[in-house]
Amino acid sequence: MVYDQDHYASYERPELLLYSVRDRDGQVFLLLRGPEPDTQWERFAAAVAQLVEQFDVSRTIGLHAIGMPVPHTRPLGVIGHANRSDLVPHGQSWPGTVQIPGSAAALLELRLGEAGHAALGFVVQVPHYLADTPYPDAAAVLLDSLTGQTGLVVPRSDLLSAAEQTREAIAEQVAGSEEVARVVTALEQQYDAYAGGRERRSLLATDDGALPSADELAAEVERFLKSEAPEDPSA
Repeated sequence: MVYDQDHYASYERPELLLYSVRDRDGQVFLLLRGPEPDTQWERFAAAVAQLVEQFDVSRTIGLHAIGMPVPHTRPLGVIGHANRSDLVPHGQSWPGTVQIPGSAAALLELRLGEAGHAALGFVVQVPHYLADTPYPDAAAVLLDSLTGQTGLVVPRSDLLSAAEQTREAIAEQVAGSEEVARVVTALEQQYDAYAGGRERRSLLATDDGALPSADELAAEVERFLKSEAPEDPSA
């Protein structure tokens, strides 16, 4: 809503919209766009399942991001999941069993599988200190995962340009803050040890308080990025 001095001026009603889209090669796909519902997940899942059946959708693919204690200076990891084992992208499954907060998107994949419809998804691991700021690199990684799975040809030049600008802003912040630089270095060491197999502890493990919390670091980085943002809110 927009509040103008002493009154409510307008209201933007939240909507879930289904688009029919063609990629650059003319291949048609459907895009479901809108805010994830806070309530009535079962009705949402049932409605999407009806659309899947009505339009004879062969696969439903979800794209998501989660905050992880990983540095922005290393390749972003992607976790693949699906409601059929043969659909899970090779080498991208999560090594173990964890209990996680529920979401409408996760329930949708589960319910589609129970109804016999193929569904899969990709989750990109975003540095936890950047979780509350725009991070186009994560979107680019998800787009690559989507196109690799489907063969869709989707333009990405604008996205890559935005990612480059964001990387430059983050690099400037790291260079200007000893605390941020120290945390990034520690995360790099942890990441490299994990990737190299020298340690078997999870990247989700804490560091006994040696590092600032994700919220503390995220707040500092977010303040810097906002100070560098253009004045035009549409930019």
